[in-house]
Amino acid sequence: MKILHILNRGVDKRKIFMDDKDRLRFVHNLYEFNNQDNVNNNFHAFSKYNDIGCRYDKPRKLLVEIYTFCLMDNHYHLMLSPKIEDGVPRFMKKLNMGYAKYFNERYQRNGALFQGKYKSILINNHSHFVHLPYYIHLNPLDYYLPEWREKRLKSLSQAIKFLENYRWSSHLNYLDKNNFSSVINKNFLSEIFGSNKKYQETIRQFLQNMFLNTIKDIILE
Repeated sequence: MKILHILNRGVDKRKIFMDDKDRLRFVHNLYEFNNQDNVNNNFHAFSKYNDIGCRYDKPRKLLVEIYTFCLMDNHYHLMLSPKIEDGVPRFMKKLNMGYAKYFNERYQRNGALFQGKYKSILINNHSHFVHLPYYIHLNPLDYYLPEWREKRLKSLSQAIKFLENYRWSSHLNYLDKNNFSSVINKNFLSEIFGSNKKYQETIRQFLQNMFLNTIKDIILE
């Protein structure tokens, strides 16, 4: 199985998510555009603000399997694998072009939104594979406890609490909290990493021991 870490950021490191409406639209697009069939870039309502409210007469034919995602102000992370041979480039083209069109229309701007196509790296090392999901989910700590990257985290409990209140990643799903669950395939990583409790324990271990050196060549920052 081919597993990829994908990142894209705003041109000149500009913000690509100005508010929660933008973030909600992007998460919606992660679901909506993951389809081999052509779809309209229409915004469907979310059900109870925690799942995608799209409706299809027949099951989607997925382009990719998304395992983790995280939205930051000026960039996003994805961990995914292709379902078909050209699934990743097709999906990423639809995702980036669709969101850029929405963003430019909303903010009455022209030109490129993203700094380029997207960055992508193949995960072919077991250690990389094991640690990458945790790294992706810890990114939001840059807003609250940025010292986490330098092994200077002063309060583990504050870090854990902050992450549990950050809605714009797949972290909550692996804690067994429904949070845009239609977007990701949770089963694959859950089978490998164990129970929700085990996942939470590993997050704590990651923060305490900081394995960033192990995966520094695939974090794409």
